[in-house]
Amino acid sequence: MQTRRSSASLVLPLALLVSACAAHGLAGEPPVPFPLPFQTLAPTEPAPDDDRAWVIFGADTVVVEVASSPQERERGLMFRESVPDGTGMLFVFGDEVIRGFWMDNTYVDLDIAFMDASYRIVDIQQLEAMNTEVQDSRAPFMYALEVRRGWLAEHGIEVGDVARVEMRSPGG
Repeated sequence: MQTRRSSASLVLPLALLVSACAAHGLAGEPPVPFPLPFQTLAPTEPAPDDDRAWVIFGADTVVVEVASSPQERERGLMFRESVPDGTGMLFVFGDEVIRGFWMDNTYVDLDIAFMDASYRIVDIQQLEAMNTEVQDSRAPFMYALEVRRGWLAEHGIEVGDVARVEMRSPGG
């Protein structure tokens, strides 16, 4: 695959640096910038919006909303009536630790894949709609991918698999 370098490819890293230095979330915690370097893809899926990315497992792609600020991570997929196949949410944190998720005001059952800094899946769990009990990861993680319950198993995705994550390039 060929990649093009243009002045637009410099815009995203600069924008991330500025946003990381400027905006602060809850309790003064800044949004977590996505790790560099980025690659620009010739996408095979519809182009995600600026706040979305592709999470790719071989031939299987999920177009995800990116939740990197404390407010985005807290809201997650709350109040959604459905999570269509091939879509989900990628939670981005600044470090690898054991964390918990709960399903307050989340109306659909979900799979969650916990991934380390290299996007290797270290744990997969099923989350039950409206369950307010915190469900901790079994291993430290930096990213969490939520998709419709059953999607990961249907696509043969399991612990140890490594995803490729691609952000939308600036300007489309």
